[in-house]
Amino acid sequence: MTKGTDMTFAQKMAAATGAAGLALIAATPAWAQQAAPEAAEAVVEAVVDKGDVAWMMTATVLVLTMILPGLALFYGGLTRTKNMLSTMTQVGAAACLAMLVWVCYGYGLAFGPEGNAFIAWGKFFLSGVTADSLADTFSDGFKLPEYVFISFQMTFAAITLALVLGATVERMKFAAVMVFGIVWLTIVYFPIAHMVWAAGGLFFEMGALDFAGGTVVHINAGVSALVAALILGKRIGYQKEIMAPHALTLTMVGTGLLWVGWFGFNAGSALEANGSAALAMINTFVATASAGLFWMIAEKVAGHKPSALGFCSGIIAGLVAVTPAAGNAGPFGAIVLGAAASVICFYMVTVLKPRLGYDDSLDAFGIHGVGGIVGALGTAIVYAPGLGGPGGADYAIGGQFVTQVLAVGTTIVWAGVGTAIAITVAKALTGLRVSEEVEREGLDLGEHGERAYTY
Repeated sequence: MTKGTDMTFAQKMAAATGAAGLALIAATPAWAQQAAPEAAEAVVEAVVDKGDVAWMMTATVLVLTMILPGLALFYGGLTRTKNMLSTMTQVGAAACLAMLVWVCYGYGLAFGPEGNAFIAWGKFFLSGVTADSLADTFSDGFKLPEYVFISFQMTFAAITLALVLGATVERMKFAAVMVFGIVWLTIVYFPIAHMVWAAGGLFFEMGALDFAGGTVVHINAGVSALVAALILGKRIGYQKEIMAPHALTLTMVGTGLLWVGWFGFNAGSALEANGSAALAMINTFVATASAGLFWMIAEKVAGHKPSALGFCSGIIAGLVAVTPAAGNAGPFGAIVLGAAASVICFYMVTVLKPRLGYDDSLDAFGIHGVGGIVGALGTAIVYAPGLGGPGGADYAIGGQFVTQVLAVGTTIVWAGVGTAIAITVAKALTGLRVSEEVEREGLDLGEHGERAYTY
């Protein structure tokens, strides 16, 4: 994953200072590996830039804040009081599970040294990885410590699994969540991550545009959430009883933390502190701002009052839609993309979902799945230079759109089939749903023996 032909820092030093520069380089271990022993020739070697490393370590921690406490509070506030702790516990435990599976074999399946179009292998249990191991960035000659890259990608796996659970909370056994998580990561997430982001992967070689995870994270999680919800069945009393969010204040706090953490998600996907990261940063601001306002406008047009829940939903829809386009659009293209995704997700959640009658508890499909599809397909349009995108002069929207459709369609099928398999395995081993008594009492007490609130 390289581009450009710029000289490394060591080469520039050698060219500028000649033999004296090479002597200085030779005396500096990090630079000595960059230069040839002859004064007239410098060899291109990997350079580790401390600024890039510092940024990527920060971005990785920002993505963690998206999960805990961000997503946990966002999802928890949307549930009923009796399921607050169980929802937060499922999010946190699923993230921890994903981290452990990632370092055992997930990284190897997604980014291992050997592989084909669908999966990789090698480096299981991080075999061969040391503090000196390096991973490619997008600039010629510049690399990151591999542990940083492993950690960054690990947080993506963790949040994607946690996102799926938004469709199944308030009725799925904790044990089933854990079994489902292991199988789902193995047969759904790791292969799709490899297909999109690893050299040799199916979508990577097709030239599909996915800057930070529109297919890998959002379409993947959203479609999986829908399939899981359909197989699991509706909550007791769904569409008959009031199931309003119990703490929109906490949901608002979670929304803010998600937005802040998303800068690590999007800008961090440049893998360097550079202009591409800066573009992703401003797009993450403006697409999200547009989406938050347009959801409330849609509420007003539909005859409702602009709501806090609508604002939060719009913010997430914008963040989801801009994820594949973060470094692949100009700011005004991102604004339009965020607005379009917000209005479409609003229609999906408020009109189509009630008509279809499926119980996606927290609208994981309606926002992440649908918003991810809008973002992935829309990226083909906003990438065009005529619309302010970074595409070249010969960029063709039509050809790229076809590529995006193929990537999106393959992801939908892969995630749907894989989720059905994972749910079936969980059902066979643990059963899926809690008993009717536990569901009515609440999973906080029934599954964890605790209450979120004692009053």
